Amino acid sequence: MHTFPTLPAIRAARHRLGDRVETTSVRRLRDDALTARLAPGTELWLKEELFQRTGSFKPRGALTVMFQLSAEQLALGVTGVSAGNHAISLAYSARELGSTAKVVMPRTANPYRIALCRELGAEVVLVDTVHEAFERARAIEQEEGRTFVHPFEGPLTALGTATVGLEFIEQVRANGHKLDAVVVAAGGGGLTGGVACAVKLLAPDTAVYVVEPEGADTMYRSFEVGAPQSIDKVRTIADSLGAPRCEPYSYALNREYVNEVVLVNDEQILDAMRLLYRSAKLVTEPAGAASLAAVLGPLRDRLAHKRVGVVVCGGNVDSASFCAYLAGQL
Repeated sequence: MHTFPTLPAIRAARHRLGDRVETTSVRRLRDDALTARLAPGTELWLKEELFQRTGSFKPRGALTVMFQLSAEQLALGVTGVSAGNHAISLAYSARELGSTAKVVMPRTANPYRIALCRELGAEVVLVDTVHEAFERARAIEQEEGRTFVHPFEGPLTALGTATVGLEFIEQVRANGHKLDAVVVAAGGGGLTGGVACAVKLLAPDTAVYVVEPEGADTMYRSFEVGAPQSIDKVRTIADSLGAPRCEPYSYALNREYVNEVVLVNDEQILDAMRLLYRSAKLVTEPAGAASLAAVLGPLRDRLAHKRVGVVVCGGNVDSASFCAYLAGQL
C-alpha cells in the first residue's frame, strides 16, 4: 500500500525548498497564431518551469530527496542516471548542500547538458544506453557508497514535484481563475504524479492529462495493461522523456490521480516547439513542448471552451540544436 503526498506535506516541502528553487512564472498566453490552432474557446495558461534553477523542474525532487540524507551520506555524495536534466539538478543540488555528484549519462546526451553538469561540479560517466546507465550507477553506489537518487521514482521525489502543481493552481487562483484541465508531460511519471496529486487535492474537478512521446510510452502502456511496463529502447526526439520503464510508486500515484495518458509523435512535438517560440517567445527543449503538442493534437477537441494549464517542463537545449529543430532539420 503506497502513501501519497498530502496537501500539508506539499506545502511544507515547498517551504523547505525556499529560495533554492524559483516560484516560476504563470501567464495566460494570448496570441493570434496560437488561437488559430486551438479549439474554439480554449484559454491557455503556461507554468514556465523552463525558468527554474538548472533549466527544468528537476531540482524540486532532487533537493527534497537529498534533504533527508544524513551528514555522512552527504559527505559520500550522490549518483544518478539521466539524459541531462536530472543529472544537472543533482549537480546543482549537491553543490547547494555541500555534497558531490557523480552522474551517469548516455553518450547520446546533448553535449550542452553534459557540459552544464561539469560546470556545476559533477563528475560525468558516459555509457552507451539508458539501461547500461542504471547498471553503472548502481555499481557506483556499491563501490563508492554514494546514495542513488532516482530520476523520477519515489515518495520524496513526488513530494518535490507536487510543488509545481501547488504553485500552478494557487497562481491561477490569484488571478481570479480556475483551471478546467492541466496537461503535463511524463518522463517516468515523477513530475506527472506529483503535479496530478497536488492539483486533485486543491481542485478535485480539474482534469489532469499526461502526455508521452510515442517512442517512450511506458506510462501509456502501463495504464493499458494495469501494471508497470518497460520498453526495449527510447525512440523519440524528446530524450528528457525517455524513461525505459515505469516504476511501481510512480505508476500507482499516476493511476490514482491522472485522468488519462495520451501520446504525441515527434513531428507534433517539433510543431509545438515552433509555436511556443513564435507565440510565447520561449526556447524549449522538445520535452518542454510535449504538453502543448497534446493540446494541439489528441486533446484538442475535448479542451474546447476550457481553461487549460500547460506545464512547460524544461528548456535545456543548445542554440544549434534549437535552430535545427525550428528549421525542421532534426
